[in-house]
Amino acid sequence: MMRGERSIATAVRTSGGEIQIESQRIKPLKERNVFFRLPFVRGVVNLCEQLFKGTGILLRSAEVYGDFAEPSKFENFIAKKFKVNPMSVLMGFSVVIGLLLAVGLFIFLPNFLTGLIFSIPSISDTHPALQSLTEGAIMLAIFIIYILIVTALKDIRRVFMYHGAEHRTINCYEKGLELTVENVQKQSTVHSRCGTTFLFFVLAVSILVFAFVNWMLSALGWLTGRQIVDAFIKLPVKLLFIPIVAGIAYEILKFAAKYDNIFMKILRSPGMLLQKLTTKKPADDMAEVAIAAFKRVQVMDADPSYPVTKFDIKIPYDVARKRIKAITPSSDESDIDWIFCEVTNQKRSALSELKTVEQKQYETLESLAKKLAKGMPLAYALGYSDFYGNKISVNENVLIPRPETEILCAKAKELFKGGKILDLCTGSGAIAVTLAKETGVEVVASDISEKALEVAKLNALNNSVKIEFVKSDMFENIDGRFDLIVSNPPYIKRGDISSLDNNVKDFEPHIALDGGEDGLDFYRIIAKNVFDYLAKDGIILMEVGIGQADAVKDMFDGKVEVYKDLEGIDRIVAVWGK
Repeated sequence: MMRGERSIATAVRTSGGEIQIESQRIKPLKERNVFFRLPFVRGVVNLCEQLFKGTGILLRSAEVYGDFAEPSKFENFIAKKFKVNPMSVLMGFSVVIGLLLAVGLFIFLPNFLTGLIFSIPSISDTHPALQSLTEGAIMLAIFIIYILIVTALKDIRRVFMYHGAEHRTINCYEKGLELTVENVQKQSTVHSRCGTTFLFFVLAVSILVFAFVNWMLSALGWLTGRQIVDAFIKLPVKLLFIPIVAGIAYEILKFAAKYDNIFMKILRSPGMLLQKLTTKKPADDMAEVAIAAFKRVQVMDADPSYPVTKFDIKIPYDVARKRIKAITPSSDESDIDWIFCEVTNQKRSALSELKTVEQKQYETLESLAKKLAKGMPLAYALGYSDFYGNKISVNENVLIPRPETEILCAKAKELFKGGKILDLCTGSGAIAVTLAKETGVEVVASDISEKALEVAKLNALNNSVKIEFVKSDMFENIDGRFDLIVSNPPYIKRGDISSLDNNVKDFEPHIALDGGEDGLDFYRIIAKNVFDYLAKDGIILMEVGIGQADAVKDMFDGKVEVYKDLEGIDRIVAVWGK
């Protein structure tokens, strides 16, 4: 990873040998809020930024290479509880664990061990300054031992090799040499502005600052004289002083890097020696990666219009599916299947053969999963529903077409003998679009909702059918007679709406659900007025709710038939004109 004045670029060599670069623009320090540019404050800000960015970049680079970290059960629980991306949880969790480890190893443990040592009666009255120096020495020893231990890990060794490649590349540039692998590999792996040198200054400054803390606590009378107990008293106070330590150490690092005299070289030398542990000689292909990142930063800093780039990450299908399931654990597997089908353009039967998911596809999947996690119906999340072989756009202004309504369309097509059609309470226009495509005749569609009519018009356009749309409260603005009238009006009892599934009552428009106290208000309006609009020998077909067919049938005189849906439920009431 290379950072310039206005940009950051991260280069990764994939498992296939290709170098990929992800870049982003950052606000230069001189353009930030003046508070964040203040001496000492800027050091704390820089430390926090590098902590989060460094962790994020390591996780991202691992994904590019193909090493996908699986969220733990705890991370999945947090993701489910707070509806957040488990990978964001993973990064945050990694940062928190890193901080706790750092506090435990480099603050608490030296503090505790020093307390143990000076609890020995013969040396318990030693001057606090010597105790602080002992604590600093223990801290430095633990740091060196920690570095030596983690270096034994293969992946960490590779990180240290890339660290060396970064330093060699920067040293090559600062000497004015051409950035070639040959020139880069001749340079030193240490650099004066390295974070390792910063860590040494942190250790050194902490000795002085923590000595002050020890003296302050003693002067205030907060210490008990029992070393181990006092160690626990000192710990939280020392944690409060960490920002001060970081701020001072950062200013020393900036100052020491600005000059190259003998005094500054002596000041930097311990940190430079520590870099021998945190950097390793890189391979030539690692130097190529470092050069690629550095050159990208050069270009982006020089040209503000140069586009930022993202890694072309291919996520294994099973990993992607687990992540999506973690975002919306309460969703049915079938819903997960359908969003994968939508995003990858794969048939459901072929999902098992899917090997990888592209990063952009995963981001879309993640967006859809977050909607499902909030209880949003699948059709709303996708923005459409399949109905009678047609793609019908839907949103929160219209009901999602149900399979039983396809029975209404099929029966209308069967009984229709020609002429003109009216779709009353059209909603999304699913019925009107279907009948217009199936019959080819003139279709009028009405609805009281202007927003629903906007959706219906869009569906007519997308399905290439011509339909006349009328804003009307039932028959209010309808003119003429029709040979076929179809209607799927609101038929849910008002008192039952609150007991509907959350994905219905919380998302679908109540105006399209509420059929009055007994659910039959709109059928009464139809029964009272329909014969003024129905042609002789015309027919009206109405979808009804469970248990409503007989009541609706009794509202009409003459020829009335009731048709069942695929589950054997009385679903369609047909009435012939007089």
